Amino acid sequence: MHQSPPSMWPDFLVGQLDKPVRVLLIDDDSHMRLVIAQELMNDKRTMLVGQASSVREGRKAIKNHDFDVMLVDLNLGDGDGFALIEYMKSIRPQAQAIIISVMENDDQVLHAFELGASGYLLKNSWFGNYPQAVLEVANGGASITPSLARRLLQRFDTHAAPAARADAAPSVHEHEHAESDPDRLSQREKEVLRLVASGYTSVEIASRLSISSLTVNTHIKNIYRKLQVHTRAQAVRLASLRGLF
Repeated sequence: MHQSPPSMWPDFLVGQLDKPVRVLLIDDDSHMRLVIAQELMNDKRTMLVGQASSVREGRKAIKNHDFDVMLVDLNLGDGDGFALIEYMKSIRPQAQAIIISVMENDDQVLHAFELGASGYLLKNSWFGNYPQAVLEVANGGASITPSLARRLLQRFDTHAAPAARADAAPSVHEHEHAESDPDRLSQREKEVLRLVASGYTSVEIASRLSISSLTVNTHIKNIYRKLQVHTRAQAVRLASLRGLF
């Protein structure tokens, strides 16, 4: 059942009653579109601005609608959601994308994140949580299931091990350069990145570290700059491959 949004919604978060998060929904399943649309419309913090049922319609909708978050099915009748993420990022780079799918394939998830997606939801596991997912990514978070986050971290650990062994004995010059490198992640930034990798939102990270959400987002922006990435998933993957945590 749908739960009403909390009576108190912090004014520093995106998704206020007078300025809800605008959502574009793309899914070729008419029943699923109806379910998701109803949930979004029932939450005053989110507003459905457009719908589409195919890649062709999705391209038109992306071009014609102003939106903040795109919920897109992975498997569409005339193509896949990956193509729409790429298209969205090319013309609306500030918008966020969440994949919705009936399957949770690790390789597909990683590919979606590499393209710039901020979330990956299983349709059958997330009823009642679409507005929550939208609000999470709109506020700088990532929306994935805990089981998926755990599996991805295990994959990162597997890939990071050979890299860590290769870098186990750096030269004196490399060591000195690393110590003096101003772009090296700080301990606090590593803490934030670990929590991001575990699937926590900016608000949850702030609570765990006893700092403000604005400070968390500042740390995340600094992490992006230092690692030269554009999404949380890219930051987590690169940091793991480099053995930064």
